[in-house]
This record gives sequence, C-alpha cells and structure tokens, in this order.
Amino acid sequence: MTRSLLRLPALRGGLLALLAAALFGVSTPLVQHFGAGLGAFTTAALLYAGAAAVGALSRQRVEREARMVRSDLPRLVSMAAFGAVLGPVAMAWGLQHTSGTGASLMLTLEALFTALLARYLYRETMDRRVWAAMLLLLAGGIALVLDQGRAGGSQLLGLLAVLLATAAWGADNTLSRALAERDPGQVVLGKAVLGAGATTALALAFGDPLPTLGTALALLAVGATGYGLSLRFYLLAQRAFGAARTGSVFAFAPFIGAGLAIALGDRSGSWAMAAGGGLMMLGVTLHLAESHGHAHDHEALDHEHAHRHDDGHHDHAHDPMPAGSHSHRHVHEPMQHVHPHVPDAHHRHEH
Repeated sequence: MTRSLLRLPALRGGLLALLAAALFGVSTPLVQHFGAGLGAFTTAALLYAGAAAVGALSRQRVEREARMVRSDLPRLVSMAAFGAVLGPVAMAWGLQHTSGTGASLMLTLEALFTALLARYLYRETMDRRVWAAMLLLLAGGIALVLDQGRAGGSQLLGLLAVLLATAAWGADNTLSRALAERDPGQVVLGKAVLGAGATTALALAFGDPLPTLGTALALLAVGATGYGLSLRFYLLAQRAFGAARTGSVFAFAPFIGAGLAIALGDRSGSWAMAAGGGLMMLGVTLHLAESHGHAHDHEALDHEHAHRHDDGHHDHAHDPMPAGSHSHRHVHEPMQHVHPHVPDAHHRHEH
C-alpha cells in the first residue's frame, strides 16, 4: 500500500469495497444459473461451504492479525443467522422466481439498510450528501418493485424475497463492523462454517434434491469467490472506512451482476428498470464523491488490530521496528490533528 493511498482512506476503502462488489456482483446471475432446480437450502449450503474453504486458507499468523475472542461468538452466530442462512436462502428462492437483472439491481438496497443501521448502532457520520445518496437508492428500489409488480405476482414475490435478503445482509454487514479489526480469514471461516452447517441441516430436513457433481463444484467455486473472497475484502474495507460507506460502494455489485445477467441472455429489462438502475447508480456516485476533513481530537484508546507506523496514528515504539502491517495490543495517547478521514476504528467522534 503506497503512502498516497494511506493518505486517502476513502480511496483505499473504496478500492477494497469495489473488489468485494465485483466478486459478489458476478455471483448473483451465476447462482441463478447453476442453482436452477435446486432447493434454496442446498444452494446456500454449497455457497458457504466454498466460502469456508477460502476462510481456512486465508487465515493469518497471530503477529499479523488480531485473533477472535470468546466474547465475539454471539455476534458471529448472529452474523451467520442473518448473512449465511436467511440472506442466501431468500436470495436463492427469489432468483428462481424473478429476473436476474431485476434481482441484481434490487441488491443495491443493501447499502441503504447497512447505512441506516450503521448510523443507528455506531453513530457513523452521514451528512446531506450521504442522505441524498440513500434517498436515490430507495427511489431506484421502488421503481424496480413497481416494474416487477406489473410483470405478475410471482415476479413480485421473487423480488420481495431478494429485498428480504438485502435487509438480512444489511444487518449482517452492520454486525460485522465490530469484527472488522479481527483476522478476516478467521471471521469468514467462522461465519461460513456456521452458515453451511445450518443450511445443510435444513436441506436434509426439508428433503432438498441432491445436486449433480458438476453443479455442486460450480456452486462451491461461486461461493469461494462471491461469498468467501468477497466477504474478506468487505471486512477489510469496513476496517478502512466504516460500515455505511463500505455498503454504499458495495452497491456497485448489482450493476456488475445486472450486466452479466444481460450478457447471459436475460432480456427482461424495461425502461422502468433502466430508470431505477440509473437512480441507484447516481446515488452510489454521489456517495463516493464525499470528502471529509477537519480538526478533530483523539481520546486515549487501548486496543488490538493490524496496523502500520506510517499512517499518522500509530507512533508507539518497537525495538526493532517491524516492517509493514502487524498486530498487537497498543495504546493511543490523546492528540489533535487535521487530515481527511472516515469512520474507521480511530475516527468515531461526533459532529
């Protein structure tokens, strides 16, 4: 990571969120394609089994990333319930009953749910620009619902199921903010194992049909990239610039998914759908244009997380000084300074 990026936290976090968005956006039409004919529980179980493999392979050494602790378990279980059970099951069912393009665009509302919950739970800063962006996302979502409602009851029910998935993932995103300073590989592994275990049990209980080997391997691969790697980048983005902003940049994912759905042959688009997508794109762009910097105070803080010594906030001594990112418990002395900042672990002040 270069010094120029370190001085631009919104850019650093935005690039990580865009990587997460690209991986997840591509996964939506692929889940619709490969999950056709499968039960929603089986589809979700395979996706998170793939994500668990990524989590297991990407765990870091204890001196590089902070470990999860026992007190994190209730939050991790809640994340799995919302994000690895309710969210993917509702998404898998919805994708079987509505268009891939409409479902992909509806996912933009995940940013709205995430931002509102981040504001309520973490008091993250949201100025008029951010609120305007959220209203544009909401208007675009309403346009999509009205458009799919004209297409018939089944299409509308499918889209409402996708809406439920976005709300579940919004809750998951907000819950995960408190674990963003932990080893992301460990968080991905824990959430994915819990989610895969629960959905496998539900698939067996409800008698979901078994997938073919080819379908199972395809969904495992989609889960590894679109749910495992995507979540890893998402957590790193939350660490860089907070839950609300990560959610808004992540709102680019639906446009990537909609584009792929069209490339795969989905011709269900309409002028109303295009208008809804345009409103959502405008909302995302408005939010990304935010710039925030002023004199602010840092209170004394004692915590553990991965950090560097060239970011202007970590000036404690080492002998010898480690190169690059490392993790250990450390203390921040009170200070005041001016620089562009976002609601990361060191900038939770009120405005």
